[in-house]
Amino acid sequence: MKVSTKKALKTILPIGLGIALVAYSYLITSPEDRSQIVKYIREANPFWILLSLGIGFLSHLSRAIRWNYLLEPLGYQPRIRNNLLLVLSAYFANLGIPRSGEILRATGLSTYEGVPFQKGFGTIVTERVIDVIMLLLVILIALFSQTKIIGGYLEESGFGLGASIGAILIGVGGLFALLALLKKSSNPFFLKIREFLRGLLEGVMSIFHMQHKWAFIGHTLFIWSCYVGMFWVIKYTIPETISLTFGQLLVAFVAGAFAMSATNGGIGLYPIAVSKAITLFGISSVSGDAFGWIMWIAQTLMVVLFGTISFLLLPLWNRDK
Repeated sequence: MKVSTKKALKTILPIGLGIALVAYSYLITSPEDRSQIVKYIREANPFWILLSLGIGFLSHLSRAIRWNYLLEPLGYQPRIRNNLLLVLSAYFANLGIPRSGEILRATGLSTYEGVPFQKGFGTIVTERVIDVIMLLLVILIALFSQTKIIGGYLEESGFGLGASIGAILIGVGGLFALLALLKKSSNPFFLKIREFLRGLLEGVMSIFHMQHKWAFIGHTLFIWSCYVGMFWVIKYTIPETISLTFGQLLVAFVAGAFAMSATNGGIGLYPIAVSKAITLFGISSVSGDAFGWIMWIAQTLMVVLFGTISFLLLPLWNRDK
């Protein structure tokens, strides 16, 4: 298969899947339920939605500031304004073409701040590694806080405690086997993977040697607190979800995070995943669907609005470049 065809499929398939899931979500709900979902969305208190958007914007601003802590050891100190506009533009670009935003950020940083593409892209990869670590931490917190509910769901789905533990052990064993193979193999393909992983590890470890490591860690915790916070406040837009606890919402947050990576911007899948997670705690599917759609619409509008403004402002504020 040609490279251009593969790239086209990587763009088209997630969007197609998202549209199919929207259609599926529509078909599995009755006209009465759809009417109630729309009613919840229309009656959602704008205050909580705007507060969620404000918290989301603060996370982007914090990410823009934190980016300089990675660039400073390389000898660069871009303007925070440009960092912020590039971060917002990147999220917007990812709605259309997955992972194109990372390339856009590195290219824009090179164009407007003179940072070589490879170095800029390396810091973005380091950011992504940190994000994965933080997501794993959130998953662990969600699992420990809601062990009984999640265990009961797995049991009902045919995954007993023994089967779940067995699957985890097999996965861990497979990971160690893969690492051993990468360490000993002289195959060119495995050598490339080994070098790539070594580079990622060095990028992560470099955090502990940077001048502002505690500020970097503080911003990282703040960013993820904002992600959870903007999700948390949306519960006040639906009467039935107000009673949900932090741990329960954290399970839904994790479900939504996985959905965001499966389709472009979580289109179609995000509301379904969030709704399914929320209904585990006795919330009706109608309220769960409404919560998922309100959260997804708010996030997507924020990305589109801020991203569009950023695309317009970047060249205007950097006309000398």
